[in-house]
Amino acid sequence: MEPLNGKVVSVHTGGNTNLSKDQQPSIQIELDGIAGCAHRGYVRKCWTVDKQPKDSPRRNERQWSAVSVEELAEIASDMGIDGPITAASVGANLCLEGIPALSRLPKGTLLKFPSGAELIVEEYNPPCKYMGEEQAKLHSAAPTAFPKASTLKRGIVGVVEAAGEISAGDNVTVMIYKTPSWLARNSD
Repeated sequence: MEPLNGKVVSVHTGGNTNLSKDQQPSIQIELDGIAGCAHRGYVRKCWTVDKQPKDSPRRNERQWSAVSVEELAEIASDMGIDGPITAASVGANLCLEGIPALSRLPKGTLLKFPSGAELIVEEYNPPCKYMGEEQAKLHSAAPTAFPKASTLKRGIVGVVEAAGEISAGDNVTVMIYKTPSWLARNSD
C-alpha cells in the first residue's frame, strides 16, 4: 500500500486539570514521550478500563495522542453543536488533516515527520466519560453526547519510535501497517 500524506495542523502539550493541552508552535518528541506532557513516560498507572488492577503499573502505550480535523468536525456535527471541537480541548498532542479515517489506522502504523521523529500507533483512543463531561461544559451538551459521537472517531494513541521535533505545518507520512507476506498464513 502506498503511504498516505497529511499535514500537522497543530501540536499540543501539558496536563491541565480539565484534561486539555496547550497549543504550541512545536513539540519535542523524546523516546519516553513528549516533553512537558502529562502522559510522558515508559510506565503509567492502570485505569478501570485496563485489564490489570486499577492503579497498578503497566507499559505506557499512550505516550502521544492524535486526532484529525475531519473527525473532530464529524463529532461536532453528530453532537449537534455550533462551535468546533478542538484538539487542545480533547487533550490531543497532534491534530492532523488529510488522513482518512485516522482513528481506524491499525496497530503498527508508522507516522514519519521531517525532523526524523517517528511515532507508532498502538490503538484507537476510545471514548472517555471524563472527556465527555468536559466537552459537555464547553458546548452545553449532555455528558454522554461526546462519548457517543466520538466512537471510532476520537483518534489514536501510541509510542515513540524515534525522537525529533514536530511543528505545526509539518508534513506527515503515514506508513500503514501490513502483515508481512512471510508471516501471513497460507490457506493451503
